[in-house]
Amino acid sequence: MTLRKIRWRKAQEIRSMRKFLMAVPLVLFTVPAAAQQAAAPQADDMNRVMDQGLQHSHVMQTAEYLMDSIGGRLTNSPQMRQAEGWTQAQFRSWGLKNVHKEGFPFGRGWSIQWSSVRMVMPRVIQLTAMPLAWTPGTNGTIRAPIVVAPMKRERDFEPWRGKLAGKVVLVSLPGDGDEPGDPAFKRLKDDDIHKLDRIEQPDVDPAARERQLKRFKFRAKLDAFLKSERAVAWVRKSYRDGKLLHGESFAYRVGDTPALPGIEVAAEDYRRLARLAKVGPAPTIEINSTVKFDDSDINAYNIFGEIPGSDPRAGYVMAGAHLDSWVAGDGAADNGAGTAVVMEAARILATIGIKPRRTIRFALWAGEEQGCLGSLSYVEKYLATRIPANAPDGNDQWLRWDQWFPIKPRPGYKDLVAYFNIDNGSGKVRGIHAEGNVAAVPLLREWLQPFASMGANAVVASPTRDTDHEFMQAVGVPGYQFVQDPLDYSSRIHHSSIDTFDHLKAEDMRQASVILAGLLLQSANSDKTLPRMPLPTQSAPTNPFKYEDPSDD
Repeated sequence: MTLRKIRWRKAQEIRSMRKFLMAVPLVLFTVPAAAQQAAAPQADDMNRVMDQGLQHSHVMQTAEYLMDSIGGRLTNSPQMRQAEGWTQAQFRSWGLKNVHKEGFPFGRGWSIQWSSVRMVMPRVIQLTAMPLAWTPGTNGTIRAPIVVAPMKRERDFEPWRGKLAGKVVLVSLPGDGDEPGDPAFKRLKDDDIHKLDRIEQPDVDPAARERQLKRFKFRAKLDAFLKSERAVAWVRKSYRDGKLLHGESFAYRVGDTPALPGIEVAAEDYRRLARLAKVGPAPTIEINSTVKFDDSDINAYNIFGEIPGSDPRAGYVMAGAHLDSWVAGDGAADNGAGTAVVMEAARILATIGIKPRRTIRFALWAGEEQGCLGSLSYVEKYLATRIPANAPDGNDQWLRWDQWFPIKPRPGYKDLVAYFNIDNGSGKVRGIHAEGNVAAVPLLREWLQPFASMGANAVVASPTRDTDHEFMQAVGVPGYQFVQDPLDYSSRIHHSSIDTFDHLKAEDMRQASVILAGLLLQSANSDKTLPRMPLPTQSAPTNPFKYEDPSDD
C-alpha cells in the first residue's frame, strides 16, 4: 500500500469517526427516554400490586362514599350526575391520564322527591311501596278503591273495558307466596364451579326474540289502555317476598313518559290488598308521590381514565363496571361494588407507578340497567357497528342489535386486546368465564395463576350474559366476566331496596381489586394476546322444524 493510499484511508476513518460522534448525542438522548417510557416489567410488580391492594386498600372507602353519600344512581338522575363528577375527580387525584366523559343519547333524568302509599279502608296501614322509575307523580293525593285486574297481554284488556274508571288498578297476579326454598346466602364449592365449565350450544329462535320484543312494548300499551279507561293509577306486585322493592321501569326516552302514576307494592302488602278485594268490599288506598323530571341534558355519560402505554401499536386493555343503578336501594352490589373494584385497581396500578407496554383504560358505564347502553355506545363508536341505516329508532334497539348483520369492524377494532368486566356483586373472585373461547383458556389460566392461593384459579367455558362485556363478545372482541361467589346477590340483593353498603364484603372486594389489577398488568405487558373468536355472522335457526304455539303470544 502506498503512502498516499494510507493517508487517504486515515482521512476516511477520521471522517467516519466524526459522523459517528455527531450521531452519538442523538442516540444517547433518545434511547434512555424510550427506555424510561417502556421500562421492562419488574419481577416484583405483582408483589407490589398485592401489597398495595391488601395492606393499603381504599376500596371500601370508595364504596362507602359512592353508596352512603351519593346513593342510588339511576341513569341521568341528579345522583348519577354527582357520581360522574366525583369518579372523574378521584381518577385525576390518583394520577390517571385522559380522564374524561363521553356522552350518548339517552333520555330524561328522574328522581323521587317524596312518596307515601297507604291503605285507608277497611283500616289504615302504611304500605311498603315506591314509584316506578320514569313514571309521573300523583300531583297531590290520589284516594281511590282498587280493582285487581291482572294483565300480561293485549288480549287481557277486553274483560276490563268499562270497569276501571276512577280505580287504582292492580295489574299483577297475587300468587300465594314466593319465599326462597334454598338458603339466601351461598359461597361456591368446587363442584359448583366445575358445573360452569361447559360449552353451551346456541339456541337460535327468531320467533322467541320477537315475543321478547312484543312483551317489552306491552308496558306502553298497558299505560295507554288504562288511560283510555280513566283509571287513576296502576300498581304491580314486587317480584320478591320479604318486603323488598325494586322499582324498575323503562320509559326513559323523551316522549315515552307514561300518562299514569305507576307504583310497586311489596308482595305481602299486595296480596293482602288482593285478598280483601276478593272477599269485598275492595280496599281504598291513598297514593301521594312527588317525582322530578330533568330534560336539561338528555345525554348519558361513560367515564374513562387511563394509564398510558409506551407502545401505541400494541393496542390497549380495559376494565369496566357500570356506574348506574336502580333507585330502590343504594346500588351497592349492583354495581357499586364493581365500580369500586375497577377504581381501586386503577388506584393500585397508578400508585405503584407501573409503566405498561399497552395503555390500560378504565371505564365506568352508564345505562347498563336499561340494556347495556353505555358499553353498546362504545362498541358502536370504536369497535364495530351493526345498526342498519333503516333500523327502527326506540328504546328496544339493544334487544335487536345482536340480530343485525353484517358486522362492520371499525379502524380501532383490533386495538382492544382484552376487556375485563366485573358486575356480579361483591363476592370473592373464583375465576373467569372464557365465554366459549377455548383458544383463550391457556393464557387466561397463566394470568390467573399468581392468584390461585387467593381462591381464584378457575377458567370455565360457559358464558355470562346481561352485562357490559356482552356486546363486545357479540362482535368477536375478547371481553370477559369473572366467576364470583354469589353470596345473596340473586336471592335478595339484586336491584332491591336492601342493596346497600352493609351487604358488601370487604375481604372479597380487596381480593377482587388485586386480581383485576394483576390481570390488567399482565395483559398490558404480555407478548401474547388473547385469541379472538371469529367475527359473528347470521346463525341458522337451531330448530328449523319448530311450530310456534299461539298461546305464547
